[in-house]
Amino acid sequence: MTVHFIGAGPGAPDLLTLRGRDLLAASPVCLYAGSLIPPEVLGHAPEGARLVNTASMPLDDIIAEIERADAAGHDVARLQSGDLSVYSAVGEQLRRLDTLGIAYTLTPGVPAFSACAAALGRELTLPEVGQTLILTRTEGRASAMPPGESLETLAASGATLAIHLSLPVIERVVERLTPFYGADCPVAVVLRASWPDERIVRGTLADIAEKAGALPDRRSALILVGPVLARRDFRDSALYDAAHIARYPRGGIE
Repeated sequence: MTVHFIGAGPGAPDLLTLRGRDLLAASPVCLYAGSLIPPEVLGHAPEGARLVNTASMPLDDIIAEIERADAAGHDVARLQSGDLSVYSAVGEQLRRLDTLGIAYTLTPGVPAFSACAAALGRELTLPEVGQTLILTRTEGRASAMPPGESLETLAASGATLAIHLSLPVIERVVERLTPFYGADCPVAVVLRASWPDERIVRGTLADIAEKAGALPDRRSALILVGPVLARRDFRDSALYDAAHIARYPRGGIE
C-alpha cells in the first residue's frame, strides 16, 4: 500500500499532470482538499472509489483514514491544491507516515505563482530587471514568520515577490513594501488563477489596496510585486542571440 501525494495544480482540471491522473485512476481511496479541487479532477478516480473531503478534518482524522486504507491494502491518492513543495501542509503528514512506516510518493503540480504569471501574460524573470523570485507570506494567527524572513528583509533585495495568504492584510503589505519598491511599483493580485471565475486586479503599491478591496475569498489570492510586471524596455535574453548560439552551438547555458 502506498499513499500518493499529488499536486492537483491551481484549479483548472486539465492542469493536473498525467502522472497525477494515472495515480488517481489506480487508487481505490482518494483524500482531496475540498473546494480547492474541481469535481472534474475527482472524475479520474476509479468507479466505486472512496472519496473523502478533508477540508474540515483535523490531521489525526486524515491519518486515521490512511491507516484504514493501509490495513485494507488500498493505495491512497492524496490530492492537494497547487504544488506540494510550498504551503501544502504535506510536511506534517509525511512525518506521521514515516513514524507509521507507511510508504508514500510525491507528484508535483503546477504552482499558484506559475498559473498567476500565465494569467497575467508575464515572465517573472527579465534580463537586468529581475532575476529572482521570492515565494513568501506574511505572519498570521496560525503561524509566525521565522527570524530573518520578515517582509522588510525580503523586500530589501528588490526581488519580485509572490506573497501568499496575505490579501486580508494588503494595506499593511503596501505600507511595509513601499519604502523599498516605491509607490509606483507594479502590483498584481490574482484570485483563483485558472478557474472559470479567475479575477485579476492590476495596479501599483499606491492604489492596489483600494482596487483589490472588493475581491471575494480574500485569503486564497496571490499578490505579485515587482518591476517585471510592467517593464517592456528590457534587453533580449542572450539565449537566442546569434553570437551566443554561435558560441554554444549545442545549446549552452545563458
